[in-house]
Formats: sequence, structure tokens, C-alpha cells
Amino acid sequence: MLKLLGRKTSGNVQKVVWLLEELGAQYEREDYGRQFGNTETPDYLRLNPNAKVPTLVDGDVVIWESNTILRYLANKAGGRFYADDAAGRCVIERWMDWQLSTHDPAYLPVFRLVREKKDPKSPDFVAAVAALGKALEILERSMAGTWIAGEGLTIADICLGPGMDRCFNFPVELPALPRLRRWHEALKNRAGFRKATG
Repeated sequence: MLKLLGRKTSGNVQKVVWLLEELGAQYEREDYGRQFGNTETPDYLRLNPNAKVPTLVDGDVVIWESNTILRYLANKAGGRFYADDAAGRCVIERWMDWQLSTHDPAYLPVFRLVREKKDPKSPDFVAAVAALGKALEILERSMAGTWIAGEGLTIADICLGPGMDRCFNFPVELPALPRLRRWHEALKNRAGFRKATG
């Protein structure tokens, strides 16, 4: 049975849980990370030298980095939620890379400011929200249909879903983003997404 190591409140763990649920995979999740203080142990560091979550253990195979875990699981499931050809995979994977290179650097400062209950009118907070809005508008302009990378749900949606869910629940004013908001509503209709983020 697959073993997923990571706390349920981690967005990176949530994306893996969501894909496991969509695949109907048998798995166990164990609490690791922040408040559990157990990612610096020698045993965990042998699995994941970064001392972060998530880590997926599949028999003798150990995978870390959440987006790599998504690709591994999709490949293992015969390409479900992925693409068969290089061009199709490129469309999916560029948004997974975009999540790391563009979304997270804009999202994480707002996440921290909200969590620390900073003054939303402070210059730092206002600037962080503006930067997040600009990043989200990139995705908004690029969406042609219901899903991020084409006509159906892919690991691009699963990669971005939990973080975007938090963005839409921040007590801040973001741009209108009608396409992304419709996409977010479509995510909330999926049982796997609700289980992962609930």
C-alpha cells in the first residue's frame, strides 16, 4: 500500500491526496511536518533529504517533491490525468512549473501575512496582494476552457488547486478572475478535492 507522509494542512500534501483520491488508490497518510516536528529525524532524512513534506513511499520507491509525486502517480496509472504525447505533457508541465516559479512566490507572502494577522492596509500587505493578483491574471488570460491544460482535468489542475483554493479564501480583494472562479467552482464539485482540502 502507498504511504504518504505529510500533514493534511499542507497544500503540497493536499494535491497528492487529491490525485490519490481521483485515482481510487489505496493509501495511508501519516502526519509529518511543521507541528509534528518529525521531519528532521534520521529515519525521515533517509527518505527525504530536504526534511519537507510530502514524501510518498511505494514499496522500495521513495518520491519527494509534490509535483514529481503527481507525475509518478499519473504515469503509474497509465497516464491518467496526464497526456500521451510530448506536446500535451508540455502544456500540463509548464503550468506545474509555473506554480513553482510564479504562483508560489506571489502566493506565499500573502499566505504568511494573512496567517500572521498583519494589517491589510500596510504597504507590504497591499503590495503583496497586488503581486498575487498580477500572477493570477496570467493564468486567467491563458485559460481557454474549464480546465487549466485542456478539455479535461489533469495534474496541472491538481497541482494548482489547493493553493488557488486558499487564494480565493484569503480575506483580500483580488481581481475579478471570472474564468478562474468558474474553474474553482468546478474543483469544489469533485469529491477528491473536497476530501483533500476539507
